[in-house]
Amino acid sequence: MKAVCEGLTVSECRACKVLGQYRSTQGHVGVVKSDEDALTSQIVELASQYGRYGYKRVTGLLREVRWRVNKKRVERIWRREGLKVPAREPKRGRLWFNDVSCVRLRPEYPNHVWVYDFVADRTHDGKAYRPPAPETIAFPGNGLPSPWNSMETPGGFLH
Repeated sequence: MKAVCEGLTVSECRACKVLGQYRSTQGHVGVVKSDEDALTSQIVELASQYGRYGYKRVTGLLREVRWRVNKKRVERIWRREGLKVPAREPKRGRLWFNDVSCVRLRPEYPNHVWVYDFVADRTHDGKAYRPPAPETIAFPGNGLPSPWNSMETPGGFLH
């Protein structure tokens, strides 16, 4: 477009009208800085070294190493290289409490560990019943505490 404007000595608006192009298509041509490749390799290296860091923290690391770099420039390179911060892994649950009051057992075979997790219930005559603690309690063995082992139920004995 520049050559047409200079060759015909007309404005960019007139040249676009003659060629049938919109002026908005004649955008700014970006200038690639000379240190772009070195900066890109440094960003990729830092991203692989510090896997949980995003582009903002990588920008801070680059500034500590005396790179004069803008956060927006690092973000542009970050996106162009397809870098992403991996998703957090979920925290693993403990198998015991800190005060060692109740040990959570991992089941080793079917019906090894039974738990109850209700907070309140009612007995057959309508009275409210609350368990001793709101947290889940596990019973080893056949799944029930020893007084309940021989309790008779309408369907037979509990096992």
